[in-house]
Amino acid sequence: MSAGYPLLFLALGTLGGIGFLAMGARKQVADLKHDPKRSSFVKDHGGAPRQNMPGTEH
Repeated sequence: MSAGYPLLFLALGTLGGIGFLAMGARKQVADLKHDPKRSSFVKDHGGAPRQNMPGTEH
């Protein structure tokens, strides 16, 4: 084995681990939303925007 192969295996393993964790996080959010197509935010995130405080109108 040359000196570059262990580093290559480590790099590919790291990228694979990051991808695995990202897919797991995406699945967790999709399960919370009950919608696997749109999984970037929780389905009922937030509410109506709050009113501006007096004196901040531009």
